[in-house]
Amino acid sequence: MDDFSRSWTALLAAVAGLDDADFARPSGCTGWLVRDLVCHLVIDAQDILITLATPAATEPTRDAVTYWDVTGTPPTGEDPLDALTVRLAAAYEEPWLLKFHLDDVGSAAGRAAGLAAPGLRVGTRDEVLAVADYLSVYVLESTLHHLDLTAHLPEAPAPPAEGLARSRELLDAIAGMPFPSSFSDTDALLIGTGRRTATESEAAGLGEFGGRLPLILG
Repeated sequence: MDDFSRSWTALLAAVAGLDDADFARPSGCTGWLVRDLVCHLVIDAQDILITLATPAATEPTRDAVTYWDVTGTPPTGEDPLDALTVRLAAAYEEPWLLKFHLDDVGSAAGRAAGLAAPGLRVGTRDEVLAVADYLSVYVLESTLHHLDLTAHLPEAPAPPAEGLARSRELLDAIAGMPFPSSFSDTDALLIGTGRRTATESEAAGLGEFGGRLPLILG
């Protein structure tokens, strides 16, 4: 729960600190500008609020690891929902409107998460998770998107170390084996999810495991 709060709060603060010109820069998400990514974060915040307000009576069907549908095909940015996000982002016109909406909905999502009982079962995507697992999903989601946000903004603050470490643990579990200890948490996340290509030495360290990458999480 604390890891979610730290990661989510840091992501909202990073967006709040952007200059208007930053919204027109590319993000780490293929086909998306920073403004498109921020619009996606508004949708993420709405998802958190909706899920935490959707209690389930049945046993969990997924946890923080099995929640993810993993493929090896990187997104192209042409998916209909991705394209809708781009159109929605453009409709805001002014960056401050996006900032305001994310701060408003995102802060509410953070407060709702802080009030939720970790063992409460909630429903999302036709699955049932414990709140603690659901928020762990969003530690990884928010950390990856924080890296996407700052991919071409070197002066922007990095994700918190605790969120990076927890996200790496989750990605190790999703992969079924750990990334090399020589990899930093950031490099493991970027290379593991296809956000960066491994160097020759990194590829050598990965060995046969490298053939299973990237892990595209959906």
